[in-house]
Amino acid sequence: MNFIEELEWRGMLHQMMPGTAEQLEKEMTSAYIGFDPTAKSLHIGNLATIMLLVHFQRAGHKPYALVGGATGMVGDPSGKSAERQFLDENVLRENQEGIKAQLARFLDFESGNNAAEIVNNYDWFKEMGFLQFLREVGKYLTINYMSSKDSVKNRITTGISYTEFTYQLLQGYDFYHLYKNHGVRLQMGGSDQWGNITTGTELIRRKEANDGSDADGEVEYSAYALTTPLVTKPDGTKFGKSESGNVWLDPEMTSPYQFYQFWINQSDEVCERLIRVFTLLSKEEIEKLETEHKEAPHLRIVQQAIAKDVTIRVHGEEQYNLAVKASEVLFGKATLETLQSLDEKTFNSVFDGVPTTEISKADYGACESLLDLVSVTTNGEIYASKGEARRAFKGNAVSVNKTKIQDERTPVSDLTLLNDKYLLIGKGKKNHIVKVS
Repeated sequence: MNFIEELEWRGMLHQMMPGTAEQLEKEMTSAYIGFDPTAKSLHIGNLATIMLLVHFQRAGHKPYALVGGATGMVGDPSGKSAERQFLDENVLRENQEGIKAQLARFLDFESGNNAAEIVNNYDWFKEMGFLQFLREVGKYLTINYMSSKDSVKNRITTGISYTEFTYQLLQGYDFYHLYKNHGVRLQMGGSDQWGNITTGTELIRRKEANDGSDADGEVEYSAYALTTPLVTKPDGTKFGKSESGNVWLDPEMTSPYQFYQFWINQSDEVCERLIRVFTLLSKEEIEKLETEHKEAPHLRIVQQAIAKDVTIRVHGEEQYNLAVKASEVLFGKATLETLQSLDEKTFNSVFDGVPTTEISKADYGACESLLDLVSVTTNGEIYASKGEARRAFKGNAVSVNKTKIQDERTPVSDLTLLNDKYLLIGKGKKNHIVKVS
């Protein structure tokens, strides 16, 4: 597999420095991407750059993932209209561990010569004093050069702190450190990182010249830069957010069901790009799926393929199967058995926003019949009166856990509590949940 050719057909190549392709064809090359631990989880916006590392390793090269324990204390101004809030060191440390665990799901750390490695820039910055940093880094890059970067220019009018202004120096030194100590020749990232990445290549060039690597002071580039286009929605806004915010890789922050549904609900318009960027399907497989999709777009074949591939790699096959089962509930295909197979978190994700009435175990046990439960015991929140409830039973409009019940005298003891605490009451096409606690 040729890395550059793979990126090109997938639409994942934005810019690269001259000589990059030749370097990759010449020998196994080491490259890195940085991830600042500003949250305890990465989100699917990060996933596009993770896929760069995945394809890089599949092409036989060696990937490094840098967790920015030091740079995370500062915050990258790229694409930001205001300065980030500083995070507590303990929070940063917790975030770093969460990100490391997630990266391990995508990269192979036991593949021999090209095994992936994770590094933390706090390890080389923690002992470096301010004066040493000025001599080692600040000396080599001018204010004019730093001010020309988009991440700085875009903030000059609104104001940028010295802390954020120097962020590119920190990232540049990361590249230099990995270049000198790990033989890393390439830094990759999203297209918004081009300025920060080329600061690293320029720092390497100038420091190498100063170190006497070239007697004439003319050092050929042996460090390279490559970026991938940012994945955006059709309206140009940032991809990776749902109505409730970021779509995270951590199942505690975005449930596997919600994660799966995010991909299922994508429009046909964006799926041509998403299936190339986020899945490992081959070109032939993708083109076959797209042909089938055009013949029956209502089946959402491409969306299902994306959701399956990405959900399994992020959350595992078991959680994927559970998400598919949970999705059946939305389309009226669920049975009691399906509902019983959902864990509590998935159940709550599926029925997020459904009206819920909470009653005590004592009140639940005191109900003489289902009629009492849906009218009296739930304070009229499901049916306002026994008369209204009786009419619904006679009209075959009442179900419990997706099973129609016409007998209003059904004892509550005959009902199955989902996860030992929930009943899903169906009122025609509407749902209501009774939570027993």
